[in-house]
Amino acid sequence: MNPIEKLRAIAVSVMYFIRESHLCSSVFICGSIAFSPVTAHAADRLVNIETRPGVKLGYFWMERPDATATLVLLTGGKGSIGMQNGAPTSENFLVRNRERFAAAKFNVAVVGRPSDQQDLTLAYRTSPDHMADLRAVVDKVKAEGGKPVWLVGTSRGTTSAAAAALALGTRIAGVVLTASITDASLPGAIQNMPLGELRVPVLVMHHRRDECKSTPPGPVQSLMDTLAKVPARRIVMPTAGGPVSGDPCEPRHWHGFAGMDQAAVEEIVDFVRNPRPDPP
Repeated sequence: MNPIEKLRAIAVSVMYFIRESHLCSSVFICGSIAFSPVTAHAADRLVNIETRPGVKLGYFWMERPDATATLVLLTGGKGSIGMQNGAPTSENFLVRNRERFAAAKFNVAVVGRPSDQQDLTLAYRTSPDHMADLRAVVDKVKAEGGKPVWLVGTSRGTTSAAAAALALGTRIAGVVLTASITDASLPGAIQNMPLGELRVPVLVMHHRRDECKSTPPGPVQSLMDTLAKVPARRIVMPTAGGPVSGDPCEPRHWHGFAGMDQAAVEEIVDFVRNPRPDPP
C-alpha cells in the first residue's frame, strides 16, 4: 500500500469511527472493547497456495505479533475480495472491517476465489473442492500463525463457513455466521445443514431489518434449538445502523450492517475472545 492509499485508509477509518460511535444498539456491548483504527502493516500481503492439483487460492494475510486467534474471513457474493494495488478493496462487511479485526489482536486471512472458479455459487460452497480449499487455508494459517482458527462468514460466506466447520470439526476453534443464507429453498441455507453436529462455539449475527430475499431474519432464532450441543452459542439480532443505500443484498444495506461496523465488529471480537452462552 503506497503512502496515498495509507492516508486514504486512515481517513476512511476515522470517518467510520466518528459516524458509528453513537449508533450502538442495546444488544451490543458498545464501548467495552478499545479499538483504534490502524493502517495496514508493511508485512500484510497476498499469499497464494496450491489447494488442489493445479489450483491456487489467494488470501490476504495480516499477521499480528500479539494475536490471540486467527480469523479466516469468508466473503459473500461471487467470492471476490477485490485485490487492487496489493490490498483488498471489496466493500463486503468483513473485508472492509479487516483492519478493525487486526487491531483487536487477531491474525486475519481474507480469503478470495480459487483459480478455477469465477463465481462461488451456493452449490459450490458446499462442494468437496471448496472444502479442500478451505482446509488448506486453515492448515496453512494455523501453522504460520500458531493460533486457534475461527471461520467467519457473511452472506454466502456463511454457507462456506458452516460447511467447512462441519467438515473440519475441532480443527477449528469456532465459527461466526453473519447475515446467513436462511431461505430454506436455496442450496446451502444454514438451517438445512446438520448444525447439530457442530462441537465448537457458534455466534450467529443477523440484522432484524435485513431485506435481502436470500437472508430473511425470521428463521434465525430457531437455530438456537439446532445448536443445543455446542459448547457456547449466541444469537445477536441488532436493529441499529443506517442510513442504508443500494440493493438490499449489498454491503451498504442492513444486510451488510451498514452504519454499525464498529458495534458489529465488537460483538464478534467479544465472542471470539470469550465464547459464552447467551445471557439468561
